[in-house]
Amino acid sequence: MNLRTSLKSALWAASIVPMSIAAQAEEISIAVGHQSMCTDTYTAGIVIKELGLLEKHLPTDGKYADAEYDISWADYSSGGPITNQMLANKLNFGVMGDYPLIVNGAKFQETDSLRTVYVAGTGYNLKGSGNGIVVPVESDIYSIDQLVGKEVSTPVGSAAWGMLLKAMQDNDIPSSDYVLKNQSPAVGAANIAAGKIDAHSDFCPWSEIMEFRGTGRKIYDGSETGVPYLHGVVVRQDFAEEYPEVVQAFIKAVYEAGEWIREDPIRAVSEMEGWTGVEKEVLYLYFSEGGHLTLEPSIKTAWVDALKFNHGVLVKEKAIPPLDFDAWITEDYLKVAYEEMGVDYEADKAAVVDPAVSNKGLPMEIWHPRDGISAFATMPEFLQSVADIQATGTNLNSTYVYDVETGLKLFGKTAFWVKAGDDYATFLRKGEAEAYAGANAGELVSFDDAIADFATES
Repeated sequence: MNLRTSLKSALWAASIVPMSIAAQAEEISIAVGHQSMCTDTYTAGIVIKELGLLEKHLPTDGKYADAEYDISWADYSSGGPITNQMLANKLNFGVMGDYPLIVNGAKFQETDSLRTVYVAGTGYNLKGSGNGIVVPVESDIYSIDQLVGKEVSTPVGSAAWGMLLKAMQDNDIPSSDYVLKNQSPAVGAANIAAGKIDAHSDFCPWSEIMEFRGTGRKIYDGSETGVPYLHGVVVRQDFAEEYPEVVQAFIKAVYEAGEWIREDPIRAVSEMEGWTGVEKEVLYLYFSEGGHLTLEPSIKTAWVDALKFNHGVLVKEKAIPPLDFDAWITEDYLKVAYEEMGVDYEADKAAVVDPAVSNKGLPMEIWHPRDGISAFATMPEFLQSVADIQATGTNLNSTYVYDVETGLKLFGKTAFWVKAGDDYATFLRKGEAEAYAGANAGELVSFDDAIADFATES
């Protein structure tokens, strides 16, 4: 074959390659790492998965007209392993809490070429509630300073791990003054139930799971750190640049998942109980009106500030690599997704829900096994109804009250109660309940004692 013939053959072969490629539908693999046992990731994980919301929003026109999507979901117990799988290019999307997000961005930027971008939030609590430190229910430990010399476990690398480090720093407790053990949420909860660990620090909703099941008692709430608690979505940058419309579709799915929960919280928590195994009564504490989580994907300036602060905590404690936040965080995908949905992004970004304000005056609630949830505007009405129901021999699913100080929603049975004259007040922390009682000529009483005040003599 002469040079002219060879060149002619090569040009002919090149000309038919696009036709060959066009004849084959492109398969786009979308692999998502999520956490079905972390409530703040549900709108970017289990809800999207079970309702098929990503499939609903994926592009099907333009360059995606012939695309075939292969969607896979990988469920993890905490955020750290998700980052490892993203580094190995086995996951495109990762859904995780604040500290794991920071570790994710920093680890990727530590490489020569790999990067992730932080593209959306999933939910938040302005005051930092969601993480918590729990002790066995019969423990004589009531405050974090009593953890000196004790064994404390946490899922290392998780949001609860970061909160624990911050809490210990705030209370001048160096790492040498307590024994830190790396335990997954399930193992930590089991050890609390068995009294095999002095305390366990974990993320939402594990503290409340232990409270609801009667195995643990919270001694420290993440709200005490004074730093917002948030979760979000990171995407491998190479994937996001190749398929930006897929990232925008994912954000639309996150938004719709939040709308689905808000539309009917009771239906939502009942469905999610079946998907995750977390009791609906625990999930209601997070997803109902006045619940711990505000579901909304915008990236607020305060969230960026919180992430930068948290990075400083890790630098001080663990020598984490640097993180260029400007290169890592982007609102570009969010803004396009919001525009295409016809939703005002800047309005969402500007709105911040403070439980101390928004929950003021919300009614107490009783979840009856047959009659569902009833609301009560005043504490006497609430306690009277609980007493009347108990008199029938009915075991209630749950009851809900609010912390006077923070506005956080609490289980009635785990709140600290203060009776002052004919008035009752509920608190998250024992110390604040004692202070309130002292200032109002009151006394600490149990939930059962408060109910007994309204019981009718037979």
